[in-house]
Amino acid sequence: MSGSRFTIRTRAVLATTVGCLAAASCGTTASQPASQPAPAAPPATSAPISASSPATDVAAPEPTAPEPTTVTPTAVTPTAGPSTTVSPTPTGPPEFSAKVSRVPRERLEYSWRPGCPVPVSDLRLITMTYWGFDDKPHTGELVVNKAATDDIVSVFHRLYEWRWPIYKMRLVDAYKADDYASIDADNTSAFNCRPAEGSSSWSKHAYGLAIDINPRENPYIYTNGTGSHKNASKFFKRPVRAPGVINPGDRVVKAFQQKGWEWGGYWSGIKDYQHFSKGGN
Repeated sequence: MSGSRFTIRTRAVLATTVGCLAAASCGTTASQPASQPAPAAPPATSAPISASSPATDVAAPEPTAPEPTTVTPTAVTPTAGPSTTVSPTPTGPPEFSAKVSRVPRERLEYSWRPGCPVPVSDLRLITMTYWGFDDKPHTGELVVNKAATDDIVSVFHRLYEWRWPIYKMRLVDAYKADDYASIDADNTSAFNCRPAEGSSSWSKHAYGLAIDINPRENPYIYTNGTGSHKNASKFFKRPVRAPGVINPGDRVVKAFQQKGWEWGGYWSGIKDYQHFSKGGN
């Protein structure tokens, strides 16, 4: 009986031993010992681990801080819209100017002489702007009585603003005080110590109280309708529509009339279309 029990125990021990050996050879256990640490979780990696690769620990890469980005400011170009810039206008002609001064005796070398009805001290030189036949501003000179300077400056200012043309404006001394030569050159002039046409009496020019304007375009006409300057023949009759021409009742005549000056174009008999004088002929 006792032999049978020994045999049974021996078989039981052998069975248990064989079972344990078999479990060890297969790498499996029935239960995990409490003291054995749990297997580590697989490392976080971006590359998958092949099933056939050995199970080795791979260190996860350190997180890299993003590099600072430098922002370069960009100039913003405004959207094109309607322009508000005013284009510069072409430079216009200069403003009218006039300077009144005493006349040096040497400037009147031919036009004044002892015995003239006015002394040199009563005459004035006007240097002023006028509008030319070339549509450009020019500077000319007139000698007039000192009592007439304001009238002349005022009227010629208006002529300039109107762009009413004057061919030339020089002292008659440039022609040695020869009235015929000055007229033939179409020169506008004032003072000249000489007698009136066809008379022994002093002309208003001798007092500095008369002016002849564009004498070619505005000729002196005899009672028979002719003139002494052939270059003015096409201007003998009135009205004439041409630059620098003075016609009855036009704005040039009215501008002088407003200052008390009379026009030779209104004379009876002879006509002196170029002539204006203060207080009559």
